Amino acid sequence: MGALPTYFGVIVLFVVLILANAIRILREYERGVVFRLGRLIGAKGPGLIFLIPIVDRMVRVSLRTVVLDVPTQDVITKDNVSLKVNAVVYFRVVYADKAVVEVERYLEATSQLSQTTLRSVLGQSMLDEILAEREKLNAQLQKIIDHQTEPWGIKVSNVEIKHVDLPVEMQRAMAKQAEAERERRAKIIHAEGEFQASQKLSEAAKVIADEPIALQLRFLQTLTEVASEKNSTTIFPVPIDLLEPFLRKNK
Repeated sequence: MGALPTYFGVIVLFVVLILANAIRILREYERGVVFRLGRLIGAKGPGLIFLIPIVDRMVRVSLRTVVLDVPTQDVITKDNVSLKVNAVVYFRVVYADKAVVEVERYLEATSQLSQTTLRSVLGQSMLDEILAEREKLNAQLQKIIDHQTEPWGIKVSNVEIKHVDLPVEMQRAMAKQAEAERERRAKIIHAEGEFQASQKLSEAAKVIADEPIALQLRFLQTLTEVASEKNSTTIFPVPIDLLEPFLRKNK
């Protein structure tokens, strides 16, 4: 009679082990890709799912967005400038069964694809395009990577170029170019100011020629400005018209 409880305990333990291997609980963001005797059954979940022990095998796949950091890549642009560029890729698994069946280690595959695409796209671009048209390049990278990962059941939502590291020599050349551009603009603005001032002076000269009294008013205004500076000596020019009667008398 003592052997009966022992057998019963063994049976209970066996049943518990079977249930432990047969029951799986998947979170809301997880899917279980089930293989039965090596054949794909499909993706199941979330929640409670049952597996046939020994016969079924399940692979967990997360559907959350993955932030993939693309390592720094050495890139030679179309105008033969050497750069170091890194980026970040945002993607998620849409079809869990494809992510398991169509590609081995989809995370590594997407990372390698992102690196090669980054070098290829930037290698076909000029340096000015990389620096000034970042949004255009991001959209182009996202489109290419998403198209190539679509058979794997992966959706690439965004690609961002994070940092572009220029050589020191190129930084100096760009600084000189920017300085020369600022000097050019300053000279143009100065020349435009001189041109506008000459136009105003020409208009003022015409007014004074038509109205001689305007010259006297301007002369008095100048004296007022000089007096406000608290100068000890003031030069007062006398119009030649005042001296003309005396000059005639001496003749």
